[in-house]
Amino acid sequence: MEATKSESWLSLARKEGPFFAGAVTMVLFLLYGKGWLADLSNPWISGLIFVWVFAAMLWGAFGVVRHADCLADLLGEPYGTLILTVAVITIEVALISAVMLAGENNPTLARDTMLAVIMIVLNLMIGLALLIGGGRHGEQEFNLQGARAYLGVLLPLATMSMILPRFTQSTADATLTPFQEVMFATFTILLYATFLAIQTVRHRSFFMEPADLRQTETGEEENHGHGHPTVSTPYHAIMLILTLVPIVILSKKLAVLVEFGIESLGAPAALGGILVAILVLAPEGLAALEAAGKNRLQRSVNICLGSALATISLTVPAVMVISLVTAEDIILGVGPAEMALLILTLGMSMLTFGGVKTNMLQGAAHLVVFLAYLVLVFNP
Repeated sequence: MEATKSESWLSLARKEGPFFAGAVTMVLFLLYGKGWLADLSNPWISGLIFVWVFAAMLWGAFGVVRHADCLADLLGEPYGTLILTVAVITIEVALISAVMLAGENNPTLARDTMLAVIMIVLNLMIGLALLIGGGRHGEQEFNLQGARAYLGVLLPLATMSMILPRFTQSTADATLTPFQEVMFATFTILLYATFLAIQTVRHRSFFMEPADLRQTETGEEENHGHGHPTVSTPYHAIMLILTLVPIVILSKKLAVLVEFGIESLGAPAALGGILVAILVLAPEGLAALEAAGKNRLQRSVNICLGSALATISLTVPAVMVISLVTAEDIILGVGPAEMALLILTLGMSMLTFGGVKTNMLQGAAHLVVFLAYLVLVFNP
């Protein structure tokens, strides 16, 4: 009996390793973190602490993705992808808020993070997904109506949030007045809520695999699990939240390390946004690439376009609330070079998802734009 209990606990520890690693790290930093972060002058110690916290949070993010995938198997699409997107954006908003409130005010962090997410998602992730999927399966099909729905909402929100503030005359820089912040945040939330109603209720079929739609029409059964053993909906929902909590709490600790590292190394300010984007997008990115490799391009589209859309729809209102509460300016408008890349990315996405099939050439074009973005970050 005792051996059986020990085996069950070991099995649980292995299965829920991301949660336990995050929980132990969280407890240790709550107890001793203030002293550890008080003096970061030693680069080796500060580097090790950063790797530890970043690794624990990244592993936790993969745990969140696993439980979201299990919920997707139990609840079906698009609910699974939606749960994954909301969970990941929660991590992103927590990180942005923590970095914004840590140390000196960083008015461009939210903008840099949103731009990094869009560049990574719409160029790096989609580019690699199309290259992998096209290399294995030639042309791949997706649901055109779903892609159009994503882009139809993403374009106006990206323009209002990241381009329009550069041209407003009510402030001297690329910021918004409090009235404009309230109105733009309201517009963003209302439009995203409308999109969610379309995605989850009225037109769920727009976001399903074309093959699944054909199977549904012919009465065949769908069987496209994510390969993770499922337990029950309440179990995975609770574990998703429990795995998410340490990540959110540790975000403040990571924020201190990121702020210190950028200042001490003299690195570009945009690097903070890229680190946040990498942390929150790594699990989603792997899930999108895996789906493309299995010729499930619609799931890749749902993950990639859903992440970009949710980033703007949920991050912008959150940082605007922080701006109003703390009376700190938030610069959302991008510069001329970044604006050109953003417009190019959105235009290419419209062309890529303007048909019903994709190929490797489109993926290569998206990757070139991402490499250009990296060059401009480190050599403006």
